[in-house]
Amino acid sequence: MAYKIDDVFSALADQNRRAILLMLSDKKMTVKSIAENFKISRPAISKHLKVLLNTKLVTTGQKGRERFYQLNVEPLNDVRDWLKFYDKFWDDKLNSLKNYLEAE
Repeated sequence: MAYKIDDVFSALADQNRRAILLMLSDKKMTVKSIAENFKISRPAISKHLKVLLNTKLVTTGQKGRERFYQLNVEPLNDVRDWLKFYDKFWDDKLNSLKNYLEAE
């Protein structure tokens, strides 16, 4: 694994980066096409993309002179797997509460 899960959580903490990932879940996009969806500058979008690239949440490819960005779900799968523990934790706690209430 070339990224750290802490870095992935840090990248996901920003709403602009989450919005970029959501857009890239539909299709590959250029910086220009991504930036058209935001009120922030194109250089700011490039900085967000750099963070996403460093955490491997996006990858790039080139077609002619255009550079395209696409979503890489692998780091998100690791986050999902990490969160699974808490799903089980809350399921167990809620089942205990249900059993307690039903016993009353």
